[in-house]
Amino acid sequence: MHGFLGMALYRLLLPVLFVAAFPAWVVKMVRRGGFGSGLRERLSIYRCPLEQEPCGAVHLHAVSVGESLLALKLLREWRKSVPDQKFVLAVGTATGQAVAREHAPEGVRVVYAPLDFRWMVRRYLSRFEPSQIVLVEGEAWPNLMVLAQRRSIPVRLVNARMSPRSQRRYRKFAPWIRPVFSRFDRVGVQEPADAAIWQDLGLPADKIAVTGSLKFDPGTGARPEPRAEFTTMLEAFGPGRRIAMAASTHTGEESLIATAIREADPEALPVIVPRHAERRAEVKTALLAEGFEVVLRSVYSAPVDPARACLVIDSTGELRDWTAHADVVVIGKSFLGTGGQNPCEAVLAGKPVVFGPHMENFEPLASALVESGGCIRVVDTGALVTSIRACLRPDSTLREGIAAATGVLIRHEGATARTVDLLKA
Repeated sequence: MHGFLGMALYRLLLPVLFVAAFPAWVVKMVRRGGFGSGLRERLSIYRCPLEQEPCGAVHLHAVSVGESLLALKLLREWRKSVPDQKFVLAVGTATGQAVAREHAPEGVRVVYAPLDFRWMVRRYLSRFEPSQIVLVEGEAWPNLMVLAQRRSIPVRLVNARMSPRSQRRYRKFAPWIRPVFSRFDRVGVQEPADAAIWQDLGLPADKIAVTGSLKFDPGTGARPEPRAEFTTMLEAFGPGRRIAMAASTHTGEESLIATAIREADPEALPVIVPRHAERRAEVKTALLAEGFEVVLRSVYSAPVDPARACLVIDSTGELRDWTAHADVVVIGKSFLGTGGQNPCEAVLAGKPVVFGPHMENFEPLASALVESGGCIRVVDTGALVTSIRACLRPDSTLREGIAAATGVLIRHEGATARTVDLLKA
Protein backbone atom coordinates (compact mmCIF):
# COMPACT_ATOMS: atom_id res chain seq x y z
CA MET A 1 0.00 0.00 0.00
CA HIS A 2 2.82 2.42 0.89
CA GLY A 3 4.45 1.71 -2.47
CA PHE A 4 1.29 2.40 -4.48
CA LEU A 5 0.50 5.59 -2.57
CA GLY A 6 4.11 6.74 -2.70
CA MET A 7 4.31 6.36 -6.50
CA ALA A 8 0.96 8.10 -6.95
CA LEU A 9 2.08 11.00 -4.79
CA TYR A 10 5.45 11.20 -6.56
CA ARG A 11 3.85 11.33 -10.00
CA LEU A 12 1.41 13.98 -8.81
CA LEU A 13 4.09 16.21 -7.28
CA LEU A 14 6.82 15.78 -9.90
CA PRO A 15 5.37 18.32 -12.39
CA VAL A 16 4.80 20.82 -9.58
CA LEU A 17 8.37 20.45 -8.32
CA PHE A 18 9.71 20.72 -11.86
CA VAL A 19 7.89 23.99 -12.50
CA ALA A 20 9.03 25.38 -9.14
CA ALA A 21 12.66 24.44 -9.78
CA PHE A 22 12.76 25.49 -13.44
CA PRO A 23 13.79 29.17 -12.99
CA ALA A 24 16.73 28.27 -10.74
CA TRP A 25 17.71 25.54 -13.19
CA VAL A 26 17.76 28.03 -16.08
CA VAL A 27 20.00 30.38 -14.09
CA LYS A 28 22.36 27.50 -13.30
CA MET A 29 22.54 26.45 -16.95
CA VAL A 30 23.36 30.02 -17.98
CA ARG A 31 26.17 30.17 -15.43
CA ARG A 32 27.56 26.78 -16.39
CA GLY A 33 27.21 27.22 -20.15
CA GLY A 34 24.70 24.40 -20.47
CA PHE A 35 22.63 25.91 -23.26
CA GLY A 36 23.80 24.67 -26.62
CA SER A 37 25.15 21.43 -25.12
CA GLY A 38 22.20 19.29 -26.14
CA LEU A 39 19.82 19.88 -23.25
CA ARG A 40 16.89 18.63 -25.35
CA GLU A 41 18.17 15.16 -24.51
CA ARG A 42 16.84 15.70 -20.98
CA LEU A 43 13.42 15.57 -22.69
CA SER A 44 14.46 12.45 -24.65
CA ILE A 45 14.78 14.42 -27.89
CA TYR A 46 17.89 13.36 -29.79
CA ARG A 47 19.72 14.60 -32.88
CA CYS A 48 21.68 11.43 -33.61
CA PRO A 49 19.95 9.13 -36.14
CA LEU A 50 18.34 6.17 -34.43
CA GLU A 51 20.25 3.63 -36.51
CA GLN A 52 23.54 5.01 -35.20
CA GLU A 53 22.67 4.54 -31.53
CA PRO A 54 24.55 1.84 -29.57
CA CYS A 55 21.52 -0.30 -28.67
CA GLY A 56 22.07 -2.93 -26.00
CA ALA A 57 24.90 -1.01 -24.35
CA VAL A 58 25.64 -0.73 -20.65
CA HIS A 59 24.33 2.64 -19.45
CA LEU A 60 26.27 4.40 -16.71
CA HIS A 61 24.31 7.23 -15.05
CA ALA A 62 26.45 9.94 -13.45
CA VAL A 63 24.94 13.10 -12.01
CA SER A 64 27.84 15.58 -12.17
CA VAL A 65 31.60 15.90 -12.55
CA GLY A 66 32.74 13.61 -9.73
CA GLU A 67 30.38 10.80 -10.69
CA SER A 68 31.30 11.19 -14.38
CA LEU A 69 34.98 10.71 -13.58
CA LEU A 70 34.16 7.59 -11.55
CA ALA A 71 32.04 6.24 -14.40
CA LEU A 72 34.92 6.77 -16.83
CA LYS A 73 37.26 5.01 -14.44
CA LEU A 74 34.84 2.11 -14.24
CA LEU A 75 34.31 1.69 -17.98
CA ARG A 76 38.06 1.82 -18.69
CA GLU A 77 38.58 -1.04 -16.24
CA TRP A 78 35.66 -2.95 -17.81
CA ARG A 79 37.14 -2.63 -21.30
CA LYS A 80 40.36 -4.26 -20.12
CA SER A 81 38.54 -7.57 -19.96
CA VAL A 82 35.80 -6.88 -22.53
CA PRO A 83 37.35 -4.55 -25.15
CA ASP A 84 34.28 -4.47 -27.37
CA GLN A 85 31.78 -3.68 -24.59
CA LYS A 86 29.49 -0.82 -25.65
CA PHE A 87 28.78 2.00 -23.19
CA VAL A 88 26.49 4.99 -22.92
CA LEU A 89 27.39 7.57 -20.29
CA ALA A 90 24.27 9.50 -19.23
CA VAL A 91 24.97 12.64 -17.20
CA GLY A 92 22.76 15.05 -15.29
CA THR A 93 24.59 18.40 -15.48
CA ALA A 94 26.31 20.56 -18.07
CA THR A 95 29.62 20.40 -16.21
CA GLY A 96 29.37 16.62 -15.99
CA GLN A 97 28.66 16.44 -19.69
CA ALA A 98 31.65 18.66 -20.55
CA VAL A 99 34.01 16.46 -18.53
CA ALA A 100 32.51 13.27 -19.95
CA ARG A 101 32.87 14.44 -23.56
CA GLU A 102 36.45 15.55 -22.97
CA HIS A 103 37.63 12.35 -21.30
CA ALA A 104 35.40 9.58 -22.68
CA PRO A 105 37.24 6.91 -24.68
CA GLU A 106 36.43 6.56 -28.35
CA GLY A 107 33.10 4.89 -29.02
CA VAL A 108 31.44 5.90 -25.74
CA ARG A 109 28.15 7.72 -26.38
CA VAL A 110 27.65 10.66 -24.00
CA VAL A 111 24.06 11.86 -23.49
CA TYR A 112 22.00 13.69 -20.93
CA ALA A 113 19.93 11.43 -18.68
CA PRO A 114 16.20 11.95 -19.17
CA LEU A 115 14.07 13.72 -16.61
CA ASP A 116 12.04 11.23 -14.60
CA PHE A 117 8.73 11.76 -16.36
CA ARG A 118 7.26 8.49 -17.56
CA TRP A 119 6.99 9.40 -21.24
CA MET A 120 10.58 10.69 -21.30
CA VAL A 121 11.91 7.56 -19.63
CA ARG A 122 9.92 5.34 -22.02
CA ARG A 123 11.40 7.14 -25.07
CA TYR A 124 14.88 6.80 -23.61
CA LEU A 125 14.52 3.08 -22.90
CA SER A 126 12.90 2.37 -26.28
CA ARG A 127 15.62 4.23 -28.14
CA PHE A 128 18.66 2.68 -26.47
CA GLU A 129 17.36 -0.66 -25.12
CA PRO A 130 20.06 -0.79 -22.38
CA SER A 131 21.39 -4.17 -21.34
CA GLN A 132 21.67 -2.76 -17.83
CA ILE A 133 21.60 0.62 -16.09
CA VAL A 134 24.30 1.42 -13.55
CA LEU A 135 23.79 4.35 -11.20
CA VAL A 136 27.13 5.75 -10.05
CA GLU A 137 26.48 7.19 -6.60
CA GLY A 138 23.25 8.43 -8.18
CA GLU A 139 19.66 8.98 -7.21
CA ALA A 140 17.17 6.16 -7.60
CA TRP A 141 14.56 7.85 -9.80
CA PRO A 142 11.26 6.01 -9.22
CA ASN A 143 9.89 6.04 -12.78
CA LEU A 144 13.22 4.92 -14.20
CA MET A 145 13.36 2.06 -11.69
CA VAL A 146 9.79 0.91 -12.32
CA LEU A 147 9.85 1.15 -16.13
CA ALA A 148 13.26 -0.52 -16.42
CA GLN A 149 12.08 -3.43 -14.28
CA ARG A 150 8.99 -3.87 -16.45
CA ARG A 151 11.32 -4.29 -19.44
CA SER A 152 13.55 -6.71 -17.50
CA ILE A 153 16.44 -4.24 -17.58
CA PRO A 154 18.52 -4.65 -14.40
CA VAL A 155 19.28 -1.44 -12.51
CA ARG A 156 22.36 -1.52 -10.31
CA LEU A 157 23.95 0.96 -7.91
CA VAL A 158 27.71 1.15 -7.37
CA ASN A 159 29.94 2.96 -4.89
CA ALA A 160 26.95 3.24 -2.58
CA ARG A 161 27.40 4.87 0.78
CA MET A 162 25.12 6.74 3.15
CA SER A 163 26.17 9.14 5.85
CA PRO A 164 24.72 8.50 9.33
CA ARG A 165 22.34 11.40 8.78
CA SER A 166 21.09 9.92 5.49
CA GLN A 167 20.66 6.51 7.08
CA ARG A 168 18.46 7.96 9.81
CA ARG A 169 16.36 9.76 7.23
CA TYR A 170 15.97 6.73 4.98
CA ARG A 171 15.08 4.43 7.88
CA LYS A 172 12.44 6.92 9.01
CA PHE A 173 10.75 6.80 5.61
CA ALA A 174 11.64 3.19 4.80
CA PRO A 175 8.02 1.99 4.29
CA TRP A 176 7.56 4.61 1.57
CA ILE A 177 10.85 4.18 -0.28
CA ARG A 178 11.38 0.44 0.19
CA PRO A 179 9.22 -0.42 -2.88
CA VAL A 180 11.60 1.65 -5.03
CA PHE A 181 14.95 0.71 -3.52
CA SER A 182 14.09 -2.98 -3.39
CA ARG A 183 13.99 -2.95 -7.22
CA PHE A 184 17.78 -2.75 -7.46
CA ASP A 185 19.23 -5.86 -9.03
CA ARG A 186 22.62 -5.36 -7.34
CA VAL A 187 24.19 -2.80 -4.99
CA GLY A 188 27.93 -2.41 -4.47
CA VAL A 189 28.70 -0.73 -1.13
CA GLN A 190 31.93 0.84 0.04
CA GLU A 191 32.13 -0.52 3.58
CA PRO A 192 30.77 -3.65 5.34
CA ALA A 193 28.81 -1.40 7.69
CA ASP A 194 26.95 0.11 4.72
CA ALA A 195 25.24 -3.19 3.91
CA ALA A 196 22.76 -3.06 6.82
CA ILE A 197 20.87 0.00 5.59
CA TRP A 198 20.27 -1.61 2.19
CA GLN A 199 18.85 -4.71 3.82
CA ASP A 200 16.56 -2.42 5.82
CA LEU A 201 15.45 -0.91 2.51
CA GLY A 202 14.37 -4.26 1.15
CA LEU A 203 17.39 -5.77 -0.60
CA PRO A 204 18.27 -9.41 0.14
CA ALA A 205 21.80 -9.92 1.43
CA ASP A 206 22.80 -11.84 -1.71
CA LYS A 207 22.19 -8.72 -3.83
CA ILE A 208 24.60 -6.60 -1.77
CA ALA A 209 28.36 -6.78 -2.29
CA VAL A 210 31.15 -4.96 -0.45
CA THR A 211 33.38 -3.68 -3.25
CA GLY A 212 35.26 -0.83 -1.58
CA SER A 213 35.29 2.72 -2.89
CA LEU A 214 35.91 3.66 -6.51
CA LYS A 215 37.10 7.06 -5.26
CA PHE A 216 39.63 5.59 -2.88
CA ASP A 217 40.98 2.79 -5.09
CA PRO A 218 44.66 3.73 -5.53
CA GLY A 219 45.46 0.98 -8.00
CA THR A 220 43.42 2.17 -10.98
CA GLY A 221 42.75 5.41 -12.77
CA ALA A 222 45.08 8.29 -13.51
CA ARG A 223 46.99 9.68 -10.55
CA PRO A 224 47.81 13.36 -10.18
CA GLU A 225 50.62 14.35 -12.52
CA PRO A 226 52.33 17.75 -12.95
CA ARG A 227 51.63 19.44 -16.27
CA ALA A 228 54.17 21.60 -18.06
CA GLU A 229 51.44 24.13 -18.85
CA PHE A 230 50.63 24.52 -15.15
CA THR A 231 54.32 24.80 -14.22
CA THR A 232 54.74 27.68 -16.67
CA MET A 233 51.77 29.52 -15.16
CA LEU A 234 53.05 29.06 -11.61
CA GLU A 235 56.58 30.24 -12.45
CA ALA A 236 55.13 33.63 -13.46
CA PHE A 237 54.30 34.15 -9.78
CA GLY A 238 57.94 33.64 -8.85
CA PRO A 239 60.16 30.59 -9.43
CA GLY A 240 60.46 28.14 -6.59
CA ARG A 241 57.57 29.48 -4.53
CA ARG A 242 55.81 27.10 -2.18
CA ILE A 243 52.26 26.31 -3.34
CA ALA A 244 49.40 26.14 -0.84
CA MET A 245 46.19 24.92 -2.48
CA ALA A 246 42.61 25.21 -1.28
CA ALA A 247 40.67 22.43 -3.04
CA SER A 248 36.92 22.34 -3.79
CA THR A 249 36.08 25.37 -1.69
CA HIS A 250 32.56 26.63 -0.96
CA THR A 251 31.18 30.09 -0.25
CA GLY A 252 33.30 32.03 2.24
CA GLU A 253 36.12 29.51 2.40
CA GLU A 254 38.21 31.12 -0.35
CA SER A 255 39.01 34.26 1.63
CA LEU A 256 39.28 32.34 4.92
CA ILE A 257 41.86 29.88 3.58
CA ALA A 258 43.74 32.37 1.40
CA THR A 259 44.29 34.76 4.34
CA ALA A 260 45.37 31.82 6.51
CA ILE A 261 47.94 30.87 3.87
CA ARG A 262 49.24 34.45 3.75
CA GLU A 263 49.53 34.56 7.53
CA ALA A 264 51.21 31.16 7.70
CA ASP A 265 53.81 32.01 5.05
CA PRO A 266 53.76 35.37 3.19
CA GLU A 267 56.07 33.87 0.56
CA ALA A 268 53.67 31.01 -0.29
CA LEU A 269 51.39 31.27 -3.32
CA PRO A 270 47.68 30.67 -2.59
CA VAL A 271 46.03 28.59 -5.33
CA ILE A 272 42.26 28.43 -4.89
CA VAL A 273 40.08 25.85 -6.64
CA PRO A 274 36.36 26.58 -6.07
CA ARG A 275 34.05 23.57 -6.15
CA HIS A 276 31.90 25.34 -8.75
CA ALA A 277 33.77 27.29 -11.42
CA GLU A 278 30.77 29.52 -12.16
CA ARG A 279 31.32 31.21 -8.77
CA ARG A 280 34.45 32.89 -10.20
CA ALA A 281 33.08 36.46 -9.94
CA GLU A 282 31.99 35.95 -6.33
CA VAL A 283 35.34 34.38 -5.44
CA LYS A 284 37.31 37.13 -7.14
CA THR A 285 35.35 39.84 -5.32
CA ALA A 286 35.94 38.18 -1.94
CA LEU A 287 39.68 37.82 -2.52
CA LEU A 288 40.07 41.38 -3.82
CA ALA A 289 38.45 42.58 -0.60
CA GLU A 290 41.24 40.80 1.31
CA GLY A 291 43.92 42.66 -0.66
CA PHE A 292 44.88 39.94 -3.14
CA GLU A 293 45.57 40.47 -6.81
CA VAL A 294 43.41 37.78 -8.40
CA VAL A 295 44.50 35.87 -11.50
CA LEU A 296 41.83 33.65 -13.07
CA ARG A 297 42.89 30.46 -14.81
CA SER A 298 40.17 30.93 -17.47
CA VAL A 299 41.60 34.29 -18.63
CA TYR A 300 45.16 33.78 -17.46
CA SER A 301 47.69 36.61 -17.60
CA ALA A 302 50.86 37.03 -15.59
CA PRO A 303 50.35 38.85 -12.28
CA VAL A 304 51.29 42.51 -11.97
CA ASP A 305 52.40 42.12 -8.35
CA PRO A 306 53.30 38.45 -7.73
CA ALA A 307 53.93 39.07 -4.02
CA ARG A 308 50.25 39.75 -3.33
CA ALA A 309 48.78 37.60 -6.11
CA CYS A 310 46.46 34.63 -5.80
CA LEU A 311 45.66 32.12 -8.58
CA VAL A 312 42.03 30.97 -8.90
CA ILE A 313 41.48 27.77 -10.89
CA ASP A 314 38.05 28.47 -12.38
CA SER A 315 38.11 25.49 -14.71
CA THR A 316 36.48 22.06 -14.69
CA GLY A 317 38.20 18.69 -14.48
CA GLU A 318 41.73 19.96 -13.73
CA LEU A 319 41.84 19.72 -9.93
CA ARG A 320 43.60 16.36 -9.89
CA ASP A 321 46.66 17.52 -11.81
CA TRP A 322 46.83 20.92 -10.10
CA THR A 323 47.10 18.92 -6.87
CA ALA A 324 50.38 17.47 -8.11
CA HIS A 325 51.92 20.98 -8.02
CA ALA A 326 50.93 21.74 -4.43
CA ASP A 327 53.09 21.59 -1.31
CA VAL A 328 50.05 21.41 0.95
CA VAL A 329 46.35 20.91 0.16
CA VAL A 330 43.52 22.33 2.28
CA ILE A 331 40.18 20.58 1.71
CA GLY A 332 37.09 22.73 1.18
CA LYS A 333 33.54 22.35 2.46
CA SER A 334 35.08 21.27 5.74
CA PHE A 335 35.20 24.70 7.39
CA LEU A 336 32.07 26.68 6.50
CA GLY A 337 30.19 23.81 4.86
CA THR A 338 29.16 20.37 6.03
CA GLY A 339 30.31 17.04 4.64
CA GLY A 340 33.75 17.86 3.28
CA GLN A 341 35.29 17.01 -0.07
CA ASN A 342 37.40 14.10 -1.26
CA PRO A 343 40.99 14.21 0.14
CA CYS A 344 42.20 11.10 -1.68
CA GLU A 345 43.72 12.67 -4.78
CA ALA A 346 45.93 14.84 -2.59
CA VAL A 347 46.90 11.81 -0.47
CA LEU A 348 47.71 9.77 -3.58
CA ALA A 349 49.82 12.67 -4.87
CA GLY A 350 51.89 12.42 -1.65
CA LYS A 351 50.84 15.81 -0.31
CA PRO A 352 50.17 16.77 3.31
CA VAL A 353 46.45 17.45 3.73
CA VAL A 354 44.64 19.78 6.11
CA PHE A 355 40.88 19.83 6.60
CA GLY A 356 38.40 21.39 8.97
CA PRO A 357 36.00 19.82 11.47
CA HIS A 358 33.33 18.89 8.91
CA MET A 359 34.30 15.76 6.94
CA GLU A 360 31.12 13.81 7.68
CA ASN A 361 30.74 12.44 4.14
CA PHE A 362 34.20 10.84 4.32
CA GLU A 363 34.05 9.09 7.65
CA PRO A 364 35.54 6.79 8.85
CA LEU A 365 38.20 7.40 6.20
CA ALA A 366 38.97 10.97 7.35
CA SER A 367 39.62 9.85 10.93
CA ALA A 368 41.84 7.01 9.71
CA LEU A 369 43.87 9.45 7.61
CA VAL A 370 44.34 11.73 10.63
CA GLU A 371 45.44 8.79 12.78
CA SER A 372 48.00 7.85 10.10
CA GLY A 373 49.72 11.21 10.57
CA GLY A 374 49.48 12.30 6.93
CA CYS A 375 46.40 14.47 7.35
CA ILE A 376 45.64 17.16 9.92
CA ARG A 377 42.19 18.06 11.21
CA VAL A 378 41.85 21.60 12.59
CA VAL A 379 39.01 23.20 14.52
CA ASP A 380 39.61 26.93 13.98
CA THR A 381 41.48 29.49 11.91
CA GLY A 382 44.39 29.70 14.34
CA ALA A 383 45.02 25.98 14.08
CA LEU A 384 44.69 26.22 10.28
CA VAL A 385 47.46 28.82 10.12
CA THR A 386 49.72 26.75 12.39
CA SER A 387 49.11 23.57 10.37
CA ILE A 388 49.76 25.20 6.98
CA ARG A 389 52.98 26.70 8.34
CA ALA A 390 54.10 23.27 9.60
CA CYS A 391 53.33 21.60 6.27
CA LEU A 392 55.21 24.23 4.26
CA ARG A 393 58.43 24.03 6.29
CA PRO A 394 61.28 22.48 4.27
CA ASP A 395 62.10 20.30 7.28
CA SER A 396 58.50 19.12 7.72
CA THR A 397 58.29 15.86 9.65
CA LEU A 398 55.14 14.71 7.84
CA ARG A 399 56.85 12.47 5.28
CA GLU A 400 56.32 9.25 7.22
CA GLY A 401 52.73 10.20 7.92
CA ILE A 402 52.04 10.89 4.25
CA ALA A 403 53.28 7.41 3.35
CA ALA A 404 51.07 5.94 6.08
CA ALA A 405 48.07 7.91 4.79
CA THR A 406 48.58 6.38 1.36
CA GLY A 407 48.57 2.99 3.07
CA VAL A 408 45.13 3.73 4.52
CA LEU A 409 43.76 3.72 0.99
CA ILE A 410 45.20 0.29 0.22
CA ARG A 411 42.19 -1.52 1.68
CA HIS A 412 40.16 -0.04 -1.18
CA GLU A 413 42.69 -1.26 -3.76
CA GLY A 414 40.95 -3.32 -6.41
CA ALA A 415 37.54 -1.73 -5.77
CA THR A 416 37.15 -0.83 -9.44
CA ALA A 417 37.87 -4.38 -10.59
CA ARG A 418 35.52 -5.82 -7.95
CA THR A 419 32.77 -3.46 -9.09
CA VAL A 420 33.24 -4.53 -12.71
CA ASP A 421 33.00 -8.19 -11.65
CA LEU A 422 29.75 -7.40 -9.83
CA LEU A 423 28.28 -5.74 -12.94
CA LYS A 424 29.47 -8.42 -15.36
CA ALA A 425 27.82 -11.15 -13.30
